[in-house]
Amino acid sequence: MRYQLTGTAASRGMALGRARLVQPSLYTADMRMLEDAEIGPELDRLHKALDHARAELRELRGKLHGALAREVGDFIDAHSLLLDDEELLRGLDELISVGHYTASAALKMQRDRLAAVFDAMNDPYLKSRGEDIDQVIGRVMSALFQHSSREERKLAARVGEIIVSDTVAPADMASLAGQGMLGVVASAGSVYSHSAILARSFNLPMLVGTKDALATINDDDLVLIDAEHGEVIVHPTAQDLARYRQWQRQAAAEGRRLAALASAPTHTRDGFHVRLFANAELAGDVTLARARGADGVGLYRSEFLFLRQRGLPSEDEQFAAYRDVVLGMGGLPVTIRTLDLGADKADSAGLAIRGEDNPALGVRGIRLSLRYPDIFLVQLRAILRAACYGPVRVLVPMITHMGELTEVRRLLKKAREQLSLEGQELPERLDVGAMIEVPAAAIGVASILQKADFLAIGTNDLAQYTLAADRNNDALEGIYDPLQPAFLRLIAHVIAAARRAKKPVSLCGEIAGDTQFTALLLAMGLEEFSMHPGQLLQVRDRLTQLDCAALRRAAPHLFRAHTRDQVEERLMAVVAKQDGCAGAA
Repeated sequence: MRYQLTGTAASRGMALGRARLVQPSLYTADMRMLEDAEIGPELDRLHKALDHARAELRELRGKLHGALAREVGDFIDAHSLLLDDEELLRGLDELISVGHYTASAALKMQRDRLAAVFDAMNDPYLKSRGEDIDQVIGRVMSALFQHSSREERKLAARVGEIIVSDTVAPADMASLAGQGMLGVVASAGSVYSHSAILARSFNLPMLVGTKDALATINDDDLVLIDAEHGEVIVHPTAQDLARYRQWQRQAAAEGRRLAALASAPTHTRDGFHVRLFANAELAGDVTLARARGADGVGLYRSEFLFLRQRGLPSEDEQFAAYRDVVLGMGGLPVTIRTLDLGADKADSAGLAIRGEDNPALGVRGIRLSLRYPDIFLVQLRAILRAACYGPVRVLVPMITHMGELTEVRRLLKKAREQLSLEGQELPERLDVGAMIEVPAAAIGVASILQKADFLAIGTNDLAQYTLAADRNNDALEGIYDPLQPAFLRLIAHVIAAARRAKKPVSLCGEIAGDTQFTALLLAMGLEEFSMHPGQLLQVRDRLTQLDCAALRRAAPHLFRAHTRDQVEERLMAVVAKQDGCAGAA
């Protein structure tokens, strides 16, 4: 039977797929006590679910061949053995026949009992096998509550998977996207979380705050995510599927229209030129940036070199990666951000300090680099060498005061001297910029501009530090909001200071690629945006619809707002007037 849940769109779009529950132990069990006459039918119901789960595993095992069979076969065999475990089966039967529990309650109780046994084990490997209990019980629970028709299951088998979970970790998001995941339905989470950012980068529809999703959706249910309207439809009807096909046709047509903008200049409706840069860390990002007509790379995240391997990358490894990005951009400027690492990120290199009470406010970014000057010097040498292959700038993250930039320049000078003595070719100039993401740096930006050649505003961290709200905490979503007036005034202050100093300033946070903020950033005086390359065409398209001069005249009125709702109302009024004029024209 069709039913619908609502959530908040963290990444727009639509997707049709079969549900895959990532945390099946969170199923809601029916805890009522059975009448005597219900015991027999409930035992039959349980045994049918167990048989269904066994059949699924046999079918999956039969489809595996070669290396995949060797890698995954043992995992499936372990689950099959659990489904035939006499103690597990006897315990389930007794809970139903003697304890008068429902099948779902019995499964949950057995799961909790066995999970406690595994949790108490000292052996890390055996302890980790407790996850198998969750997955096996979840498979049986799914079979127990299977409501899909035979026809619906046939359709679900032909489409990909929709992940249904409480939250999805960023690392899992990236991994699952590579495995064909079509979308995400999360019962918690924030639209500004790292996972939501990744979902938008991968163009995967995602809903957050979808209450009761884990309790009401079952594995293999056919699910339609409609992140255009904040809905997830379980067991969609023919009418729902027709609406989805219509959306697909419209999305394809829109994609063709936007593709024509790849080679177009970026101008506002009144002819004001804006520069659009790409954020990048992988070779694919650089390729896409060129294809979408980026003006350069505004933020190259160098830390991925330190996260993808054990130990520290050598100078030659770093040089090769930076050089390839510079060559890949074909003469367009590349801004390389120095190591932005801390205890809040998975650190394979072993640099981050462990056990910090609050890693977001700890030794990270430039603070970590200056703690290890020899390692930082290696990175600066690699950047200098790569800068001989095209225009390069170096961007320093987590700057708090001008003294840190002074130390960076000292180390950069030392790196130059070393390379010169070694006979290495050197660039004539290497501009050094400060990333403004600490409130102290934003407030004291005038002094930082004395040492910085350019600025880049990192709004993701600046917002959470200014508002004292973790962007990954969905309970604070009403506070972590880029439309908060105090935060907007801080951004405007930084942009105005850079313009007065006649130095470039870009914005490379998440809102740079969000077309809901394009008009607002333009009104603030921003002329350089840096975003995921997949968002370039949408932002370019939006800019062509806006009147820059009119927006900047309206800016004082926008910034006199006292609440985020007032900002939104005033901005909508200004933009609606522009859109109306564009339509009339």
